[in-house]
Amino acid sequence: MTYQISTLPSGLRVATEALPGIESVTVAVSVDVGARFEREEEGGISHMLEHMAFKGTKRRSARAIAEEMDMVGGNMNAYTSLENTVYYTRVLKNDMPLAVDMLADILQNSVFEPEELERERQVILQEIAMHYDTPDDLVFDHFSETAYPNQPIGRSILGTSEKVSFYKSEDLKRYMGAHYHAPNMVVTAAGNIDHDAFLQLVGENFTTLSTSAQLPAPKAIYEGGDKRTKRKLEQLHMVLGFEGVSFHDKDYYVWQVLATLLGGGMSSRLFQEVREKRGLAYTVQAFISAYADSGMLSIYAATAEDKAAEMLPVICNEVIKLKDGIDEHELQRAKNQIKSSLLMSRESSASIAEWIGRHLLNYGRYKPAAEITKLIDAITADHIIRASGKLLSKNNITLTTLGPQKNIPEYEKVKKIFG
Repeated sequence: MTYQISTLPSGLRVATEALPGIESVTVAVSVDVGARFEREEEGGISHMLEHMAFKGTKRRSARAIAEEMDMVGGNMNAYTSLENTVYYTRVLKNDMPLAVDMLADILQNSVFEPEELERERQVILQEIAMHYDTPDDLVFDHFSETAYPNQPIGRSILGTSEKVSFYKSEDLKRYMGAHYHAPNMVVTAAGNIDHDAFLQLVGENFTTLSTSAQLPAPKAIYEGGDKRTKRKLEQLHMVLGFEGVSFHDKDYYVWQVLATLLGGGMSSRLFQEVREKRGLAYTVQAFISAYADSGMLSIYAATAEDKAAEMLPVICNEVIKLKDGIDEHELQRAKNQIKSSLLMSRESSASIAEWIGRHLLNYGRYKPAAEITKLIDAITADHIIRASGKLLSKNNITLTTLGPQKNIPEYEKVKKIFG
């Protein structure tokens, strides 16, 4: 495997990793802008822009985009996160020029025709409605809003139906012009690829991007708090969270291991205690969300109404027990889970192309898998105990619940469990 990176005069970075044993290539464009860059009146516009990128350019209609990609048997998609937007396509190696041309076209020449915008608006409104009807998704929106109140990082990526209903073509063009600049974009490819040929194609196709620097997103300020939403459901959905670390923190991988040990698999402490031993929930899991300047450790579980009073203190006590010591075998299991997931993901050209883009946007360089696994291998039980102490010391927990509410312990009582 060979990784190479070049920078065009515009500031656009172009990076490749050659995987000569496969027949395909994934080409991705990662943009350093997401929902947390939106002003309050722009909520959901990053996501709407991503949808509209496939709905017609100055050279291609929406149907032509779909037909050209289907003609070569390729696939094309995109997604929006809080901090990045990624557009990607996977094709056979000989069709790589089409993939570059197509991505360059939609990111430089989209026209956002009013008729297409209105059709896609209805699709997004249905997506928002579906999200509202999915309690295990909606409870996380409430969680983010409570952890980061009155901040773009705490708002839903989808936006609200009220805002989405009023965006016009001019709004999308203005937002794209303000944020889609060459210095904060990365074009990556992984697969059966020649770097020099790819670099030339990117240089020939990406010619009209602004060379201005990106303005930073508003600073994230974690506050924590309590939000309970009563709804007639069969189960109570709950997220309990703590302030964590950013992906720049030296203990980032320590927190990943901590979350995996706590609730990342069937042998994890929460799974064994909450589900296997007590039968309180079908699903219970812990994970971290890390951003450029903040982060959280979150625990999600869903249970029957009559089990809620028992389940929440059990979860809290498992978190507290972390500071009492970590068994070397369970620590190794958690580390192996993370490493195997990381290495297995590298069997996909799409994962590698997106991984390179994310690293270059987040860190300014590509972190090889060997470097990351070495950091994970170096984590000790003392590292986990120290991180758990930091987690418990601030006592600014976030608790959100959705569903039947009458048996949930009060917020102040939950805080007192942690001391």
